[in-house]
Amino acid sequence: MPEPTRDEQTSEANLPKGVVLDKDGKPCRTCTSAASWRALSKQAAQSNSNSQDKPQSSTSPASFPLAQSITSAASTSTLPSSSYPASDNQCPPDVEALGHSTWTLLHSLAAAYPTRATPEKQDEMRTFLNVFSKLYPCWVCADDFRNWMAEPSGRNRPRLGGRSEFGWWMCEAHNEVNRKLGKKEFDCRFWEERWRTGWKDGRCD
Repeated sequence: MPEPTRDEQTSEANLPKGVVLDKDGKPCRTCTSAASWRALSKQAAQSNSNSQDKPQSSTSPASFPLAQSITSAASTSTLPSSSYPASDNQCPPDVEALGHSTWTLLHSLAAAYPTRATPEKQDEMRTFLNVFSKLYPCWVCADDFRNWMAEPSGRNRPRLGGRSEFGWWMCEAHNEVNRKLGKKEFDCRFWEERWRTGWKDGRCD
């Protein structure tokens, strides 16, 4: 990955902690937590307020593109409050909401995977994982997942022979992310109860 330019370094330094820039240099909402995005929105509002109190000529060329990108990325449309249920805020997902929904999908795919997968089914899932790791909206997350699967020893290569080994592999992939985020790891012995059959204590019945 190329080294950031001086302007890019300046832009990153001016952003609230935790805000991740997309490859185009603008704030990436799906790469950033809700808390950091709120801080960005607050900063954008403050920046707009300050700019209205100052002569336009005082805006520095180096900071202007950053201010534009912050304002554009953090802006939201106003919708009638009665249009949607109170429980659904209808906002774009932050990195945490996106991750939670994605893991639900991935574990559910593993749970629905055949007990013994045909070569064709294995190829389909392998293709899906390769494409997924390139198109996932959080580009830093996508790069990390792709690099993890491509670990030189081959130990993280998708195990697609059947549901049992694929489900365990998916659990290991999830735990790799948990470790990096400082979260508690899940006991992979129970992946099927969690994602396929439901817990034996009946809480899911």
